[in-house]
Amino acid sequence: MKTGYQVGDAMTMDPISVKSDITLLECAKVMSDKHVGSVVVKDNSSSIGILTEQDIVRNAVAKGVSMNSEKVKDFMETKLITIGPDDDIYDALVKMRDNNIRHLPVVEKDEMVGLLTIKDILKIEPQLFDLIVEKFELKEESRKLINKPILTEGICQTCGKYSEKVSDKEGIVVCGSCVEEEAKLI
Repeated sequence: MKTGYQVGDAMTMDPISVKSDITLLECAKVMSDKHVGSVVVKDNSSSIGILTEQDIVRNAVAKGVSMNSEKVKDFMETKLITIGPDDDIYDALVKMRDNNIRHLPVVEKDEMVGLLTIKDILKIEPQLFDLIVEKFELKEESRKLINKPILTEGICQTCGKYSEKVSDKEGIVVCGSCVEEEAKLI
């Protein structure tokens, strides 16, 4: 499915960049100050990698790495999945979905010319949201409110009486009296 929008129409043309020899803490401060989820890593005006919030959290913070001494170059991603500026944003989103990434460097003639994010795409083509939703898993389903019935009052499915205080017991709506009776039998 082609949208008619090219990657070059949606990409950030001058993404925030940092040098590879700064510390993770300095990089995190840049990301926070600029309100971005990723930075392009550049040395001598050449793009050599990308570092995302997830890289910092999963590969550094969660492992107890010293943010004050470890360098960006040791945590950045250098094996980049890229796309061209003339490609359709649909193709970009499919690539992002299939590779489970949210930031896609845009490359033309072996040079990074921009950065495309899922947010960039959805801003101009929100109906593509369904394409990425299928990749997401609902984590910790048992802790999500959407999967738990919210019951305060109702008809008990055990005794058939109305109660102002019912609960869900193994998928069955039960009043307090029936819960107490069952507890006595055990």
